[in-house]
Amino acid sequence: MSKATFSFHVALVVAVVLLAVCNAGASEECRKRWIHIRKLPPMFNLDLLVNCSEYPMLEDLCPYLGNHGLGQKTHNRSHSWYRTDPSMLELIFHRRMLEYPCLTQDPALADAIYLPYYAALDALRYLYGPDANSSAQHGLHLFHFLQHDNPQIFHRRMSHDHFLVMARPAWDFSQPLSNDPPIWGTSFLELPHFFNLTALTLESRAWPWQEHAVPYPTSFHPPNLGLLESWLSRARRSKRSVLALFAGGGGVSAAPNIRRSIRTECENATSSASDSDSPYDTLCQIVDCSNGVCEHDPIRFMRPMLQATFCLQPPGDTPTRRSTFDAILAGCIPVFFEDLSAKAQYGWHLPQPEFEDFSVFIPKEEVVFKGMRILDVLQRIPRARVRTMRERVLELIPGVLYRKHNASPGLREKKDAFDLAIDGVLDKIRSRLQDLDMGVSVL
Repeated sequence: MSKATFSFHVALVVAVVLLAVCNAGASEECRKRWIHIRKLPPMFNLDLLVNCSEYPMLEDLCPYLGNHGLGQKTHNRSHSWYRTDPSMLELIFHRRMLEYPCLTQDPALADAIYLPYYAALDALRYLYGPDANSSAQHGLHLFHFLQHDNPQIFHRRMSHDHFLVMARPAWDFSQPLSNDPPIWGTSFLELPHFFNLTALTLESRAWPWQEHAVPYPTSFHPPNLGLLESWLSRARRSKRSVLALFAGGGGVSAAPNIRRSIRTECENATSSASDSDSPYDTLCQIVDCSNGVCEHDPIRFMRPMLQATFCLQPPGDTPTRRSTFDAILAGCIPVFFEDLSAKAQYGWHLPQPEFEDFSVFIPKEEVVFKGMRILDVLQRIPRARVRTMRERVLELIPGVLYRKHNASPGLREKKDAFDLAIDGVLDKIRSRLQDLDMGVSVL
């Protein structure tokens, strides 16, 4: 048993003991909030961690299992910063679920059932491993277990009360069952057996109602309120001497696309603003993150983001980016080029009615094909408006980060990304069950 797996077993035992103690006085505050963690065999979660180095097309994931999925500290004296890999979200979420104050051991009393299945880690054998030609099988072994082990739990509400976390974009689990041979991805979300459960993904598709996107994990996981407030203070007082920053790769091909347009405009921009009264020393800066060099080294991009007013968030292989949440964490106003990058994704964490209060939207078609200049658009935004937007970005920070497990009581009073996701799941399930009771179709 690996060190990471052993520590998780210890946490699970402690959680069971605390559950019996805490539930005695929690009945009122937990009304309509009870969650049952479905007990799954280790083959569906902890055993998958053992294979962390067995996928030749991926880098070794084993270093990122430490600290219950937060990864190793960025340096020995760090208390809040880790080399976090987004693929560890399932492990991070599972560990935090063990601390959830409204757990019940009786599934009949639960308002929701959490399946601690590491779907994205299990998908690796279909995406990169020996089962690449049988990806339509992904999830069937879980379904068979749920069908034969206390099947009344899964069928009680036709599985509408079940939810799980999938630490990849939903597209990676959406290959049509009819594809033969498989193209890319598994067919987990296309299996009729799981149409009713709620899947929390890093990126959702535009139409399926069973999916909902939750923030990518950043590298910042504070254990107490003091460290969070210290970071907020640093982000607020940081001197913003750069107008716009792009941290990422791509954009070097000849084909027209938004990343190429950003690189061209940034590289051709004058070194400073033409207005002598401008607060900016630099109009545009690029942090080259090609070949994944930034993924587990937050210092590479967080320091530049702290110095930038706007952080450009162009879509890449998929519309969403972890960089969106890194930028918010740095107090850098995100600039989006299509709605699917965030506005149509993270409604529980980035409030939709107020989206324009903390972000800028520039249609990518206007930039790529009609010559709109991004820097001109950003320079025209009044300074007072910029200050208001930045303050709103800073207000979002506590709700988009995943705090460290076993955090201090003071920090637990502030809802983080996990807390908001749980609130959203419970509301979603409650609404769906009400519709079913009223005979309203949820499709």
